[in-house]
Amino acid sequence: MRAEELRRHAGTPLRTPVYPPRATRFTDREYLNVVYRTDPGALRDAVPEPLEIDEPLVRFEVMKMGDVEGFGPYLECGQVIPVRYGAEHGEYLHAMHLDNFAATAAGRELSAYPKTTGRPALFAEDGALVGTLDYGSQRVATATMAYKWAPLDLDAARAQITVPAYAVKIVPGYAGDQRVCDLVRTEITDVTVKAAWTGPARLQLLAHVMAPLADLPVLEIVSASHILTDLTLSPAGPVHDYLTGRAYEGRYGA
Repeated sequence: MRAEELRRHAGTPLRTPVYPPRATRFTDREYLNVVYRTDPGALRDAVPEPLEIDEPLVRFEVMKMGDVEGFGPYLECGQVIPVRYGAEHGEYLHAMHLDNFAATAAGRELSAYPKTTGRPALFAEDGALVGTLDYGSQRVATATMAYKWAPLDLDAARAQITVPAYAVKIVPGYAGDQRVCDLVRTEITDVTVKAAWTGPARLQLLAHVMAPLADLPVLEIVSASHILTDLTLSPAGPVHDYLTGRAYEGRYGA
């Protein structure tokens, strides 16, 4: 295999199509979101500079992907944190657990999503929408919301899921160092919110060393939503280089 042919591959194994190197379209993506208040000190320890925190809030999310180009259906669960980068309000992607290897690899390699393994679930049961996360055989999160309790304004639902998202991309070097250490930004586009609801909710997080969601403890439930949507996930772009301490110039940079 010639060098020019190698340069056309997005990743390895070279002869195995793991994921398509392009923007991904999601059809029938279903969210359960629970926003809660947490310990300010724990949150400050979790969020990297130059991102800033205005309120000690966390959004716990479970997402059921009905159909995804290049990956098929899968589930994802994690925590995102409302932050500010300069004057722009967005969310920091703190933790993500998936049951699909290709989506995990693509999120980590093509972008900077902090994705790892897990077994999320999202289902309706006895008048409640239930979202759970298991790591191996251990339950680490359970969220419940009254099922389709009250309609949520579609514009408000759209605003919840379309804020810019920030994450840290690290590419290791060959001597235990870092070749890349960037803060990156991505966004959701081409959004169609099909339905949305809000209602009372509860959230329980259990300690697990490989899925430490409980390190950001639940002090108070602020809000909850259940959203069904189609959307496109855009590629990530760098905004800050931690190795030089400088912001990038361009679309997302200074």
